[in-house]
Amino acid sequence: MSVIESIHEDHGATFGERADRTIVDHFGRPERTHRAVRNGVGLFEPAYGVIVVEGDDRVEYVDNVVSNRVPAEDGEGCYALVLDPQGGIEVELYVYNAGERLLLFTQPETAEPLAEEWSEKVFIQDVEIRVATDDYGIFGIHGPQATEKIASVLNGAASPDRPLSFVRGTMGDEGVTVVRTDALTGEESFDVICAADDAEAVYDTLLNHGLNAAPFGYRTFESLALEAGTPLFHTELEGELPNVLGLRNALDFEKGCYVGQEVVSRVENRGQPSRRLVGLTLEGETVPEGGAAVFDGDASVGEVTRAGESPMLEEIIALAVVDYGLESDDLTVRIDGEEVAATRTELPFVEGSDRSARLPEY
Repeated sequence: MSVIESIHEDHGATFGERADRTIVDHFGRPERTHRAVRNGVGLFEPAYGVIVVEGDDRVEYVDNVVSNRVPAEDGEGCYALVLDPQGGIEVELYVYNAGERLLLFTQPETAEPLAEEWSEKVFIQDVEIRVATDDYGIFGIHGPQATEKIASVLNGAASPDRPLSFVRGTMGDEGVTVVRTDALTGEESFDVICAADDAEAVYDTLLNHGLNAAPFGYRTFESLALEAGTPLFHTELEGELPNVLGLRNALDFEKGCYVGQEVVSRVENRGQPSRRLVGLTLEGETVPEGGAAVFDGDASVGEVTRAGESPMLEEIIALAVVDYGLESDDLTVRIDGEEVAATRTELPFVEGSDRSARLPEY
């Protein structure tokens, strides 16, 4: 559950759930909030599961099982995946080197089973693995004024300027770690991490001190991420080959063997996957559901993964996985048995103050 649920209630939050964890869906008028984030700065509480890995062999152990190179230096992080033997994505992770420990941020429902699985495979290595989700409060700052917002409340350090690097400082009397994120909303963005006991005070500082920030929930986060062309775990990533998504920021093709690497490397060496992720702009006002078929004439060429109305464009936009060699830009999407015209559109749909690191690269 949210570490500050009562505070969100005081601000008029409407709640939902992610993997049995209570999250803020919205604070009312999510489209207006969406525009406020695009034009200024917003404050968001993401739902993460947190794993702590300690011991002398912590970097080597995690590096051997994830798809990207785990940084060896304190203050650095990476985005990585855990794959199945067929190369499909099972888990996504942000891995941060915090000196004597690694902090791993993942989907809430994957933290417990992943920590248990890894613990069972530790033999002679000096590695200790535990779930620490309840120990931390984590808040996101997003928008073209995000850097100014952090600078207005962070003491003892300058805002980190490289994606997935972090600094330590204070906000008020509370210690915090500030990570520059990979811009999933297409805007400058930071995660602020604190002890759970300090979460209420840190949230108050972020909301009410320095530059003003508009609170927002998952409905706005997901619409921002869609405009930014960002594939998300439950709708695009889970079970898919990273090659299909062009998710090159999660892969190091020169590191040692990990589960699924053989498949990923084979697809890479072939030159292209069989399918790819694209953007679509649809006519009309009906939003297709995930799984809606995409057609080129009479031929089925893919399916929609996620769609919604863009508050900035005032159009229906969608992400879809289609045949890699598809040449036509004039397509249709089947919605309730009807064919709706769709145009393949270059990603991102909306250019913000930053570019999502998950934008497809082929």
